[in-house]
Formats: sequence, C-alpha cells, structure tokens
Amino acid sequence: MMKKYLVLAVLFVLPIVAYVFFASGVNNFGKLPVVTEEVAELGEHTTLEGNEGVALGNKITILGFLGENLDLKKTNAFNLNQKIYKRFNGFEDFQFVMVLPEGTEDKAAALKMELAPLADVGNWNFVFVQPSEIQRIFSSLNTSYDLGEDLGSDRVFIIDKERRLRGRVQDEDHGLLAGYDATSVAEINNKMVDDVKVILAEYRLALKKNNINESSKRDAYLKINQNDEK
Repeated sequence: MMKKYLVLAVLFVLPIVAYVFFASGVNNFGKLPVVTEEVAELGEHTTLEGNEGVALGNKITILGFLGENLDLKKTNAFNLNQKIYKRFNGFEDFQFVMVLPEGTEDKAAALKMELAPLADVGNWNFVFVQPSEIQRIFSSLNTSYDLGEDLGSDRVFIIDKERRLRGRVQDEDHGLLAGYDATSVAEINNKMVDDVKVILAEYRLALKKNNINESSKRDAYLKINQNDEK
C-alpha cells in the first residue's frame, strides 16, 4: 500500500516540479551579470562591404578578435559558427563582430566564403581597423585576458545593447568568466550557449515588460530554446 501511495505521489508531484522549473527559468536566470559597464564603441573602420555601418550600440554582439593570422583562428570561427551563430542568428538585433587589423581583408573574405555553405553569414561582420584601435577596444573590456602579438585572442565576448560586457561572476570553473574560449567546444556548449540564451531572453522579456504574464515568460524561454533543435 505504501508503494502505491509513493508512486501516486511521484506521478502527481513530478509534473508540478517540472512546470515550476520551466515557468520560473527566465526569472531565476533572467539576468546575465555585467562585468564591465562601458565597452568602447567602434571608431573609424571599414568592412568587407566597404562601409562603416557596424556599431556595438543597440545590438547584442558576439565580439571577437581574430588577429593577423586568420589561419590560426579558423577553428575558432567554425566552432562559433556552428554552435552559436547558426543557433541564434535570426534573433532581432543579434550580430557577430570580428575586429581585425587593416590588411587582412582578403583572408577574412576567404574565411567568410568557407563559412557561407554552413549558414547565412549576413550577420558575420568583419571590421578592419588600425592596430591602436584594436588595442583600445580590447583594453576597454577591462578583463584579465591578454591580446596576442598578432592582435588576436581566442576569447570572444558577449556585449549587450548598452555596450556592457556580460559574463559569469561565479563560474564553477573560472570564478569570473568574462570571455569564452572559442577553441573549446565544451565551453561554448556548456557555458556560452546558455549565457546567450539568457541575454536574448532578457531582452525579449524587456520588450514585453508593459504586458507580461507567466505564459509570455514561458514563451520567451521556449523561443530561445527552440533553436537547440535546429
């Protein structure tokens, strides 16, 4: 008899626990901590398309520094393309910005062509600037990471619409995780994917702040997770 009641209790309680978990997921994890308050805006630059229309403000940006030796960063680009870009491209105001030194335009164009068969690369923005400008932008992130002699880094960064650097301040492995290692598929899958979900959900909820209820919170959470199945 006790086993019967135990089974009934599990069958009754488990769905409720699951519902509460998913319904409250956005609330519990709805804010990705701010690591740096103000990241420098892009200064004078050109893109592969020959314009200066790329900016960090008013966009959710994955910011990277590929450096002069793009061949050494191809794995990083492919990891990000497959695990982050393909999953989240299409969300409004989401972009990739890769900062490179002037003179690497041909290498960047070749890399973009290699990425193109795997995804629509329209929101991959390659920005070309002077070395001093790369140093200025990287320094404004105010992290403990170093920029390589080739002006590149394996770390990529989540920048919000207010040009604030977002990350984890109590990560179980790193303590402060301000940038994600693009060479590590595990770190991208286990940490960066979740954090991009959180910040996208945060902005979706902000858009609904004047008329939000529990159903719309779940909708926002599920919308972010639907791309996992693609």
